[in-house]
Amino acid sequence: MDRPAREESNEFYYPYIDSVPDGDIVAILEEQRGATLALLESIPESRASYRYAPDKWSVSELVSHINDAERLYTMRAFWFARGMDSPLPSYHSDFAVKTAKGGERAWAHVHEFEAIRASTIALFRNLPSEAWPRRGKASDYEFTVRALAYIAAGHVNHHVGVLRERYLR
Repeated sequence: MDRPAREESNEFYYPYIDSVPDGDIVAILEEQRGATLALLESIPESRASYRYAPDKWSVSELVSHINDAERLYTMRAFWFARGMDSPLPSYHSDFAVKTAKGGERAWAHVHEFEAIRASTIALFRNLPSEAWPRRGKASDYEFTVRALAYIAAGHVNHHVGVLRERYLR
């Protein structure tokens, strides 16, 4: 499968898309699941509440955000892949992090990523070929299903990078 063309998503999402290597997107999502889970499992629970600045999310809140965004991108992909034509509403990550209360949850929620990603992989692995280019609108932007698969992978790449650079030094 080809990478998403520039008109398959809003330019805002292309740093995520561009961070994904060439190759089979489902295989990339599978490989990323193991690598990301290994990283998350290596973080001691004592670091879960760490913030690199007072106004930034804690490590635990960041993991909660990764999980929520994965659900969001997969739900959008499902909606559009199934041919639903109703636009989907916007998602406000700061509000979602606040209301999810990820910082109050047991650190074991890092394993939630594994389950969510398994569902993501199952969805994308089983899509018929004609579903990948289907389009829909969310947050007032058009997306293809293919772009959303790449966004899901790229979003994790982004936040794993943030974890390594700003939280785990």
